[in-house]
Amino acid sequence: MSSLASPVLVGRTAELQVLIDAMTRPPAVVLVEGEAGIGKTRLVHAALSRLVSGDRSVLLGYCHQIREPFPYGPVVEALREIAGRLPAIEALNPVTGALRDYLPELARALPPSPQRPNDPRAERHRLFRAMRALLAAVGPALLVIEDLHWADDGTRDLLRFLADQPPQGLTVVATYRREDLGTPGLPLGHTYRHPPGTTSLVIPLRPLDVPDVSSLARALLNRSDLPAPFVARLHERTAGIPFVVEEVVRSLPDAEGPDALDRVGVPLLLREAMAERMAGLSAAAVSAVQAAAVLRLPVGEQLIAAVGGDSTGLGEALRVGVLREHPGGRYGFRHALAQQAVYDAIPGPDRRPAHERAMTALAAMEPPPLVQLAYHSRQAGDMEAWLRHGRAAADRAAALGDTALAVEVLEGMLADPDLPEPDRGPLALALSRLAASGLSHQRVVRLLRHLLRDDFLAREVRGEARLNLGLVLCNQAGDSAAGRPEIMAAVAELHDRPTLAARGWASLALPGWGTESLATHEEWMARAEALVATAGNPELVAAVLANRASFEMTIGSPDAFTVAATLPVADPSTAVRREAARGYCNLHDAATMLGHYAAAERFGREGRRLAAETGAQYPAYLVDVSTVRRNWLTGRWDGLRDRAATLAELATETPLIAVDVWLVLGLLALATGEWEEAAGHLRGAGMDAPDARFLPVVVAAAGGLVELHLARGALESAVTEAEQAVARLRRKGVWVWGAYLIPPAVTAFARAGRVREGAELVAEFAGGIAGRLAPAAHAALDHARGALAADRRPADAAGFFARSREAYAALPQPYAAARAGEGEARARLALGDRHATSALAELAERFGALGATHDAARCRRALRDIGAESPLPRGRKGTAGALSQREREVARLVALGRTNREIADVLFLSTRTVETHVATVLRKLGVRSRTEVAPPV
Repeated sequence: MSSLASPVLVGRTAELQVLIDAMTRPPAVVLVEGEAGIGKTRLVHAALSRLVSGDRSVLLGYCHQIREPFPYGPVVEALREIAGRLPAIEALNPVTGALRDYLPELARALPPSPQRPNDPRAERHRLFRAMRALLAAVGPALLVIEDLHWADDGTRDLLRFLADQPPQGLTVVATYRREDLGTPGLPLGHTYRHPPGTTSLVIPLRPLDVPDVSSLARALLNRSDLPAPFVARLHERTAGIPFVVEEVVRSLPDAEGPDALDRVGVPLLLREAMAERMAGLSAAAVSAVQAAAVLRLPVGEQLIAAVGGDSTGLGEALRVGVLREHPGGRYGFRHALAQQAVYDAIPGPDRRPAHERAMTALAAMEPPPLVQLAYHSRQAGDMEAWLRHGRAAADRAAALGDTALAVEVLEGMLADPDLPEPDRGPLALALSRLAASGLSHQRVVRLLRHLLRDDFLAREVRGEARLNLGLVLCNQAGDSAAGRPEIMAAVAELHDRPTLAARGWASLALPGWGTESLATHEEWMARAEALVATAGNPELVAAVLANRASFEMTIGSPDAFTVAATLPVADPSTAVRREAARGYCNLHDAATMLGHYAAAERFGREGRRLAAETGAQYPAYLVDVSTVRRNWLTGRWDGLRDRAATLAELATETPLIAVDVWLVLGLLALATGEWEEAAGHLRGAGMDAPDARFLPVVVAAAGGLVELHLARGALESAVTEAEQAVARLRRKGVWVWGAYLIPPAVTAFARAGRVREGAELVAEFAGGIAGRLAPAAHAALDHARGALAADRRPADAAGFFARSREAYAALPQPYAAARAGEGEARARLALGDRHATSALAELAERFGALGATHDAARCRRALRDIGAESPLPRGRKGTAGALSQREREVARLVALGRTNREIADVLFLSTRTVETHVATVLRKLGVRSRTEVAPPV
């Protein structure tokens, strides 16, 4: 047919304008969604072509269907384009030096590389910060990532990090196919929270309607009109997918009668349109195109020649548009649909030798692309090479920290129906062990469940695979309700492998999980120890010992520190030291909970060191999250909310083990009067399914919810919450975990007039912690006694609160000490001690210094009630329009969407006073509406 005009963008006027507006108003995050061939890339490039040339950096990155382990590859690929826009080295953030190894071509333009941290999660966060800083330095910038559905997990995490905290001059645009996402409906892998001040859009692209198909066909054929029957038939046969419309129209003869499509025999499907175009090529061009189809990815001329015989037809294939040139001197198809259409048309006897030639060419590369070699081996029918390359690819990916790719390779092999039966068990075990030592787990869980459910595994490996599945569910997923039954089933299947069964019993013995009593956990621990007594397996002995040490510390046993000292930290075996690392990280968490903060810090240091030595990512992450809680307890609140939120964002596949982070975020919100945020975070700390979550954190979160209900005046809800939480604690029998529940629970019972019940709870708590090494619980006991006596025996209450305050201060727990001090001051005021006024004023200052604005406001309200005043700090002197401390508190709550009435309740002010403060805030910030108020920094 006659030559076609260049295609135009049709039917996308509104979407194009929306995209251009977002590109020119950073910061912005735009997700362009649509099925294959719908025109996502064309829309993005049309928008880019309409921007002022040189006005901003345009950085393009591509995700590929077959990828080698190269963390954050698409973003790194995009960043290579910024060489000419970098400022001087001294103007760059020093953290950008961390990218020298990733961007060697830019190394001379980047600051020196900072010392690499031992913690892999800290290193990843540093890399994320470095990339964000580099993008900020070259702003305004457009970062375009194509085919996000093929992105690795690390790239998705990085993009979500950039999207959550974009530099002011950055617009991120990503294209993806919804139907090919690993997690349906979540292109970034997890829910994306739109940050204030950032334009966040999803632009869905739909198939073209009949008029738009007509416009596209007329542009392609350079015609002013087309017969209506022809257009209707074209729309019917192509379903309005632009790429398919183009390919079909390109294959038409000059006639456009209503039966033209039928006469040429070119149906809707792209494969037939591509076959029509291939028919017009020379033999050399067909060989080049077929070689590109076999290779799947854009590749260099040399590889095309090696697979196709020669590359003389490559130029012809490029000229007619069957192939196109990609960045870096690589050649491939315009679209994966075109590649698949050509590949499927190659006769089977011709495909096999083509894949064999691809294997030969790829094997000569250094380093060999193992994932591609595994793919071509399988397509060539070379099962031995497929298994060899597949295992090597998974091993390399795991060594580089790309667990998701390792899992993907093993998953693909295990899903192959032709996988030899003897190889299925070892691959399944490799997959389960990979998950047990890392953080990524979701796909592993799905596959292992499938293999176990459908009897794919031999009996001798079934028990171990099930045990690893249960451990992953309990640990990485934090879902003991699903994991513990798997472990119970595994120990039964492992009756003839007692050493492995011991690992299962030792895991079940940890009392933080499940609904069993402490006595049952003790029985299970004894069973595990008996099984390993004669095992002769140092790794297993270390694993059970680590759990015993964790067990003793978790319950506040007097023997806890003695047992902890026996962990084999200097053993020459990496596997043994890995178990010691896990033990120390668990000890850090338990010591933090009990109030042994100096010991916890030592345990954390040693745990991190051992984890770095042995490559144990999961235990090191536990130290990170429990350190956030230790910072909360010890009053290190500066920047804590941001640190906790960042850590939560990095918990991409493991949100349930980040419960400490959600607990801290909830308690911080509670201390500042952010009621809805506090409720949401505390429920995320395990209250959504308390019997299936980590009970020590669940109990603390329940204590926070009781405090929240009391603060909001919902006494009945507070009592109900307290009753349910105390019942869980009583059933378990580990009363040292009640340090953060019993004081608010007793307060709720006392205010409800259920004093006797409160007294019985105090007595039960006292008996439960007697003889235990749990300083936080002992401080909480006096706090609870003071709460019980507050309304009836103020003199006794003052004494109890004073002892509690001193005990908390010694730990130290400054916030808890201030809360106990407030109880003491109120009891002294009830006794007529006017000197308590100064103590209450001092406490208001302490609360304010911590950042507990709601507590500070409560103390100031008490002072106003007795005719005393405690003035708030003023804004910075010499700063025109600076907000005062009270105005900052009001502005923060306004930014959260609170009404004046709600603000008044939180800050213990009248509604009229709040109205005045809001008006002042709007005036000083120069905004007209409260919806424009941003949280003060």
